Amino acid sequence: MKELNPAYIDHVNRFINRSPYFELLSMRVLDAGVGFSLLEIDLDRKHLQPFGFVHGGVFASIIDAACFWALFHGIEDPNASATTVDLKLNYLAPAASGKLIAKGHQIKLGRTLGYAEATVTDEAGKILAHGTSTLMVLSERPLAIDSPLPPKFLAP
Repeated sequence: MKELNPAYIDHVNRFINRSPYFELLSMRVLDAGVGFSLLEIDLDRKHLQPFGFVHGGVFASIIDAACFWALFHGIEDPNASATTVDLKLNYLAPAASGKLIAKGHQIKLGRTLGYAEATVTDEAGKILAHGTSTLMVLSERPLAIDSPLPPKFLAP
């Protein structure tokens, strides 16, 4: 595996965190690299369903994103991306306030498919949800970014 360029990761993470969906959910990528990701959401009233708990869609969104970013940086083609093929999750405990912290982990990445998992905890480390995702690698689908990216990999 080629060595990722830290400047590329920093640039991409700043871009992701300013994307409309991430801003809508107050979701942030704190760290990501080959095979891992760390995301969080500061919970607010907008995340709650009518019974006062975090909506399942919020959990699904952070699990989907944590799985995606755990795989993305391992894709060797700098002009490729991925899309979710399936998402399976289990809600294990409710949350109503604080933070959701998602840790994504790559299980397998091939040329055309990848498989990852994510665990969501609260700030105390209590497991709230767990999920897995299969993603399809898409050629010629670079990030829709308006400024040039640094090279994805460092020169050998």
